[in-house]
Amino acid sequence: MSANVTLRQKIGQLMVFGFAGTAPSKEILSLIREQHVGGIILFGRNVGTPEEVLSLTTALQKEAKESNHKLPLLICTDQENGVVRRMGEGTTVFPGAMLLGATQKTENAFAVGQATGKELKAVGINWNLAPTVDVNNNAENPVIGVRSFGEDAQQVAEFSQAWLQGLQQAGVMSTLKHFPGHGDTSVDSHLDLPVIEHDMTRLRQIELLPFQKGIEAGADVVMSSHIYFPALEKRKGVPATLSRSVMTGLLREELQFNGVVTTDCLEMNAIAHTIGTAQGAVEALKAGVDLIMISHTHSLQQDALQAILAAVEQGELEEARIHEAYDRVQRLKGKYLSWTELDVGNVTQHVPAVVGCEEHLQLAKDIYRQGITIIDTKSNREIGSLDNNQPILPLSMDKEHRVLVLYPQNSYLMQVEDKRYSSYALGQVVQEILPSAMVNEFINPPDQGEISRVLEMVQQLHKNKELDTIIIGSLSAAQSKEQQELINKLAETELPVVVIAMRSPYDLAYLSSISTYVATYEFSTPALQMAVRALFGLEQVSGILPVTLPQA
Repeated sequence: MSANVTLRQKIGQLMVFGFAGTAPSKEILSLIREQHVGGIILFGRNVGTPEEVLSLTTALQKEAKESNHKLPLLICTDQENGVVRRMGEGTTVFPGAMLLGATQKTENAFAVGQATGKELKAVGINWNLAPTVDVNNNAENPVIGVRSFGEDAQQVAEFSQAWLQGLQQAGVMSTLKHFPGHGDTSVDSHLDLPVIEHDMTRLRQIELLPFQKGIEAGADVVMSSHIYFPALEKRKGVPATLSRSVMTGLLREELQFNGVVTTDCLEMNAIAHTIGTAQGAVEALKAGVDLIMISHTHSLQQDALQAILAAVEQGELEEARIHEAYDRVQRLKGKYLSWTELDVGNVTQHVPAVVGCEEHLQLAKDIYRQGITIIDTKSNREIGSLDNNQPILPLSMDKEHRVLVLYPQNSYLMQVEDKRYSSYALGQVVQEILPSAMVNEFINPPDQGEISRVLEMVQQLHKNKELDTIIIGSLSAAQSKEQQELINKLAETELPVVVIAMRSPYDLAYLSSISTYVATYEFSTPALQMAVRALFGLEQVSGILPVTLPQA
């Protein structure tokens, strides 16, 4: 498979590079043409309408074909759904992992994986950087959280296995991430180097179980994490991505994974601010990784290509390691991709009707209904929106019912979240049902002046008999003492207060006096619509928390 391909071309095939813009940049076209770069990663900055995405992917593949690539490009994106999604308007908004976990039905994970794959493939994306199989057993995790199916390793294994099999059935490559587990960290590796101190017994029981089951189910790719595991790597501060004992000893030899291994982005601080991106690429290949991901900076992409070639020429990196990785990547491409199935002659192709179709919209709606979770905090149990023993619900739709909706300004907890989807529709969604509802946005995090402003507004409305119920959206209040203070002080009024946790279900542990609490697990408009409709008795939701709420 590797005959008549130069060393430089083989190295290019091991790269996954990103660029800015909704059309191919001259830099990325040059890299595809001159360096035979074989993989592309797309972010929100590259995504327009489905027609524009298909035009983009077709143009990229056209350049590869005209440059005599033996097989089409790998084109990937992070379409986990929920809080991490890249596809934009015109595509279906599917529920994310933790909401799927809350449905307690693995068939929902399969269905969403399959439907997601169909829409990605329809616009020319053949590799999804999902599912996230990290076990979120740390309530303070700043980077995984609701991207996980839950806190139970067996449940995460079953849901992620179903999700990846659905994706593959749609003809899209799957990725298990972030090996060997990012769930029990309190540091974001985009920002610094996390450390997980657990011994091997614990790692095999919890962190590694979903990876093991996913590998047994036929996962295509495993993505490494930039985390230091002392139990796995004796050299202090060396992250899994750069550790041969992790990427080869554990993943290849112990877990018997024979597919492709990719790094997470090597521009993340855990790599870039330590060993450096270019040398990190060399060390990752030495460790046993097959694909090098550099998502943003053209100069770093060039540096990495040069550093790898120099390392081979100088004997630092064995040429056999390049051949091995190249052959593995080509096998994966050959399994899913061929030039005969790609029409690159027309960059204005028609997008297949499956994208954003009614069937997918209905599927998503049904699963949101099964996953949105309402909790009666007095009994600490999940309830349906029409529970007769619940004093607040359903909320009245009478136009005389005076409701105030409060929600925080945009705030980004996770570096990986796409900022295009961080505008909150909570007020608008309530007004669709109760047009008379008042809406007020507060600064996030709210300082003392803002807390006083909101409380004074509420007290004045209450005094004037102009307010009956408060609906407030929380946004990872578990990490915001200011949000906690505001919500708890609102609960001290005589008014009913309903909290909608728009991202993290863990918020409830810090809200002592709230009687009715709704977990949506994400701030997508369909999730908020379903939650609000449930509050007003228009839908019956049935989600079960897939995580344990800690004691504050």
